[in-house]
Amino acid sequence: MISGDVFLVQLGVHIRQLRERKNLSQQNLADMCNFPKSTIARIERAEMNTSVKTLVKIANAFEIEPKELLDFQIK
Repeated sequence: MISGDVFLVQLGVHIRQLRERKNLSQQNLADMCNFPKSTIARIERAEMNTSVKTLVKIANAFEIEPKELLDFQIK
């Protein structure tokens, strides 16, 4: 089983990797999602437990299905 804390860390890493692959800064992604930059930074650093609505907005900004945000290997 995986702990919630480990999952949040890996989710943050995955979102950062997707953002970097799209050549987006945290500010670019935040603007696309209509969030403050600090929200993206906190998600990537696993400092906040994000909502499903937030994940959907991020997925839409990446032009992917929300389930793809959760498709990563746990290390």
